[in-house]
Amino acid sequence: MQKPLTLFFTLALLGLATLGQAQTLSYTLGMSRPHTHYFEVETRLTDLPAALLKRGYVDFKMPVWAPGSYLVREFAKNVEGETAQDLAGNPLAVQKVSKNTWRVQLGKANGLVFKYLVYAFEISVRTSYLDAMHGFVSPSGIFTFVDGQLGLPATVKIVPATGWTEIATSLEMVNGDKWTRQSPHYDLLADSPIEIGTHRTFEFTAAGIPHRFAMHGVVTYDAERIKRDVAKIVEEQVKVFGEHPCKDYTFIVHHYTNGSGGLEHLNSTVLGVNRLAYGTYGNYLGFLSLVSHEYFHLWNVKRLRPAPLGPFDYDNENYTRLLWVAEGFTDYYDGFFLRRAGLVSEDYYLNQIVDKISDHENAPGSAVQAVTESSFDAWIKAYRPNENSRNNTISYYGSGGRVAAMLDLEIIHRSKAQKSLDDVMKLLYDTYFKKLNRGFTEAEFQAAVETVAGQKMDEFFKNHVYGTAKIDYDKYLAYAGLRLEVKPDQAVTLGAGLADEGGKVMVRSLRRGAAAYEAGLSVNDEILAINNFRVTSAGNVNNTVLGKKVGEKITLTISRDGVLQNLDITLALAGTAEYQLVHEQGTPAQQRVYEKWVNGK
Repeated sequence: MQKPLTLFFTLALLGLATLGQAQTLSYTLGMSRPHTHYFEVETRLTDLPAALLKRGYVDFKMPVWAPGSYLVREFAKNVEGETAQDLAGNPLAVQKVSKNTWRVQLGKANGLVFKYLVYAFEISVRTSYLDAMHGFVSPSGIFTFVDGQLGLPATVKIVPATGWTEIATSLEMVNGDKWTRQSPHYDLLADSPIEIGTHRTFEFTAAGIPHRFAMHGVVTYDAERIKRDVAKIVEEQVKVFGEHPCKDYTFIVHHYTNGSGGLEHLNSTVLGVNRLAYGTYGNYLGFLSLVSHEYFHLWNVKRLRPAPLGPFDYDNENYTRLLWVAEGFTDYYDGFFLRRAGLVSEDYYLNQIVDKISDHENAPGSAVQAVTESSFDAWIKAYRPNENSRNNTISYYGSGGRVAAMLDLEIIHRSKAQKSLDDVMKLLYDTYFKKLNRGFTEAEFQAAVETVAGQKMDEFFKNHVYGTAKIDYDKYLAYAGLRLEVKPDQAVTLGAGLADEGGKVMVRSLRRGAAAYEAGLSVNDEILAINNFRVTSAGNVNNTVLGKKVGEKITLTISRDGVLQNLDITLALAGTAEYQLVHEQGTPAQQRVYEKWVNGK
């Protein structure tokens, strides 16, 4: 059953302690000219308490980020046309006092209406979008809140564009009116996306909970197949925690030519999906993996969560070193549930594990950045990659997922296949969400792992969580009768990422430690010739180099900011490797670990 209020929301109510609860807050959202990409927002605040009236002004604030996406996006940049008036229609002075705060002077008014426009024309699961086809509301970038009163209940009235008949959101209806919704506090409103338009819908029940898909875009799909397969994923995930935390759940799916990504919410998710995702088996499995990932966030992140991720500070970054758990563990589990649901083969699933190991070990950044540092620096690095990012960063998704896989093996082995990482997740959920009603700390997370594993894990966490030491994969894989076969790539290479641009061969990235990097080639250099022979394409350069031997020297003629120069380069191997799992003839104990680790049995 769903808990009525988590600490995530309870603390938000503290702002009401001094201001009282008599006031009412309502929003009206219009989109009368959708082709202009402007939402029209009206915020009505009435019955103001004495404390606010005495202060003489009300501050409205807009979040600078969207929960679940760790980047300050400065949503206020899209706001314009701010006006305010009292309840009789008389104008009130409004002034912007910080990058995301508007101050309305009350004068003698005991209520006010604050109006503004929001430009919404960025396609992503994190940002709002409006055009002649549909409207998508990512609430943290649309609705302002009253400073200090995140716990104020609100209603939201949607005025759809002409001809739009459908709405999809997890917000509850008011008096059965689908166009009027309500939220008990801002945190829930900010976590409840809204889709408006003419999208198609279909529904099904899984784990006793109604689910609804809202499908926007020109796309062909098999609704019955999706319902059947997603229901299997839902049932497997519920088994881990023993209960479903929602009374209903909504999938909002946007289909675009290059759609990708997802964003979790408390009772819903938004998915960006390529409109061809359902046409091939491989693409369809990618869709199911995305569904599995975002759905698992119902528990991991939205309820059991690192302590800094709620209650939120909407004005600033919310730092945590545990995104490798919040996202990395979810990355590990999304494929695991496809396997448990019988939707993919053992080999398909094991190859996903190998891919996480390969991506990590082949990234030069794996020697530089720990998964905890990757988590903490998400706000400044993960969403702002540059040409050097692969040299000094890793992904807390895949790199965290590979740590989860090894911890799972350790727990299964130590418990003689009686316990697994599932038990860690269940312990965290029961302890910190259900019992203590708060997030967990780094120390508490490690303690939960140690409790289930039945041993101290200080060295593992020191070396592989807080440090960058290489994991002895074979040690853990051997528990399941597996070993990791590593084949170093034998190709001779410059170690440079090249691109054909307007008839020029441009350097766009360099691998740290590779031949070109050590010789001094730089990003933005133009390669003109190799050994005095003109090159005409990136393929031409790569093919020429492939024909050389390790230790052979070549001379590149380059143009750097219009100045010609020669660079002597001693060629070397790529420094990368191909990884694959080999299943040995295991003992009965190893086979039990294998079954638990691969099939969840």
